[in-house]
Amino acid sequence: MKSWSVYIVECVDGSFYTGITEDIDNRLRVHNAGKGAKYTRGRRPVILRYVEKMAGKSEALKRENEIKGLKKSQKMRLW
Repeated sequence: MKSWSVYIVECVDGSFYTGITEDIDNRLRVHNAGKGAKYTRGRRPVILRYVEKMAGKSEALKRENEIKGLKKSQKMRLW
């Protein structure tokens, strides 16, 4: 079974991006190369602020949506 992670990166403008991945190191390289999510392309470099391991993709997607619903201050309390 593949391991999934929910992550939060902080963009150079101070905003946060939340996503899911199977390979956090590769995903960070992709974001910082400008080939990741459209949101992060113009907000590089990004810095990893939070990672939460999940059992599967469906759990990761559910948690991603929960985190996206949090206020910025609540997200910051995760780390």
